[in-house]
Amino acid sequence: MACTDSFIFPTFQRSFLSLSLVFVFISALFCSCRASQVPVPVTAHQGDVSGTVIQDNFLGISFELYPFNTLWGESPQQMPTAMENYLSNLRARIESPLRIRIGGNSMDSAVYVPTQTEMIVVTGDPAADPDDVPVDFGPTLFKVLDAMENVVGQMEFIVGLSMRNSNYTNAIEVASDSRKMLGYRLDAMLLGNEPDLYATHGVHPGYTIQEYITDIGAMLQDLRNSPYGDLVPDTIVGGPTICCDWNLSDILSAGLSEYPYKYYTVQHYAKSICSGPNASNENITYFVSHVNVPAYTNWQKQGVQMASDARIPVLVTEYNTVSCGGSNVSDTFAATLWAIDAGLNYASSGMSGAYLHTREYGILYNLFDPPSPETSTEPNWRTGSPYYAALFLSETFMAGGSIVVDLNLDNSIYDPAATVAGYALYDRAGVKAKRLVFFNYYRADDAGSESAARNFTLEGGLATTAGVRVLAAPNIYERTDISWAGQTVGLNGELDGTQTTEYYYDCAMGCNITVPGPGAALVLLDDVPDDSKFFFGSSTIAPVS
Repeated sequence: MACTDSFIFPTFQRSFLSLSLVFVFISALFCSCRASQVPVPVTAHQGDVSGTVIQDNFLGISFELYPFNTLWGESPQQMPTAMENYLSNLRARIESPLRIRIGGNSMDSAVYVPTQTEMIVVTGDPAADPDDVPVDFGPTLFKVLDAMENVVGQMEFIVGLSMRNSNYTNAIEVASDSRKMLGYRLDAMLLGNEPDLYATHGVHPGYTIQEYITDIGAMLQDLRNSPYGDLVPDTIVGGPTICCDWNLSDILSAGLSEYPYKYYTVQHYAKSICSGPNASNENITYFVSHVNVPAYTNWQKQGVQMASDARIPVLVTEYNTVSCGGSNVSDTFAATLWAIDAGLNYASSGMSGAYLHTREYGILYNLFDPPSPETSTEPNWRTGSPYYAALFLSETFMAGGSIVVDLNLDNSIYDPAATVAGYALYDRAGVKAKRLVFFNYYRADDAGSESAARNFTLEGGLATTAGVRVLAAPNIYERTDISWAGQTVGLNGELDGTQTTEYYYDCAMGCNITVPGPGAALVLLDDVPDDSKFFFGSSTIAPVS
């Protein structure tokens, strides 16, 4: 098929969209032949697709504890309006509660002080180990979580409980207050953070999986028999939150599967800069080749299958490009595309949720940064490129559940030369494809690349119409000039510009969906302006005064 009838709609009130029949006629006068190279054929098998059913809040945000007060505010009265907008943009695009995790190494090493009025007090030198800053924290943390939810809309929180000290008194205090103050908003409590690194980091020299299993038993016993009563009367704990040196399958086989867990949790970064920059962690081409993504997301495949057999969801409670703070790749548009691709691949690989991690001011992979750690209540925030991945994914997964399938477009799972990728999202029964996601990993500096835009040819019978929203940037190195559906994120977390959606009206026999290069597209099959499943309107709740 050489061309496709389409028309780009700006977002107006729904009454305006009643004129859509007029625009259908007008759109027939135009031909969308904007990509000159051979189109990418798209075939989505209809019927009898199996896989993990993913909810619309699959994508969550993970926050390191140490800088939390510089991002969410010191108190319920001092919450930054920018953070309210950043979170509202995501919350408005899903029906389920927005997933938030507070954890990291600083949560695992922190001391909870129930009488402390400040949210967080740094108790050591942040420069000594930037990846594990010691802090004390108090109940204000939970008060701010509640207050933010009251402003933004429903959220569910995951909180970490420390296992570094064999005396679990502090963890019991956190569990008691988090249950009491968060109530129904508390989704889970994770026991420990990266225990597979306890030995390497000198927390517990020579620490083994079997010792960990013994400690889990002791900790659960203490939580059941705490001075505050049984703190785990329901299934609310999660773990092991491993990242590096242990396998989930080995931990489950060693005895973790015998305990009542709500979630099994893992953490994973594509690259590491913990030992300094090198050719691997600064290689941007790694992040624009889909062939690398399945290898990255399936590193715990056996354990995920064991969890699936036991009907226990697996969450990726931290993921991002480069661990220990990111590299010069982590704030580029390549990182945006990769984070979306990785998130979708996690969904297609049996995970039930994935949390993009963000840390203190100045970390390269952050989703957002205040003007400075001391001025977070002011505008002039910096939006990191990974935030656009969160924005895209928050609009991608369907309410009511969906099954995600990697379409292996252009043999992209296996061919390193492939410059495209794609996914289909089926209804929860696996009967019909409802949505598609396409990636165009065009690199302007690659002499072998052809024209930037790519056409993705939908097979006949897949849909009669299609609504398309596009994520785009000038090149994969771009850090700020990024847009989603025609909008960019402003200095206070608000979405600026006119929200745009392109509609294709002649797809019954097949049609070409054009994706700019580099870029990604979310395609809603059989979508029309008068009855669209896209999010419309403004998600800004705190405009700049």
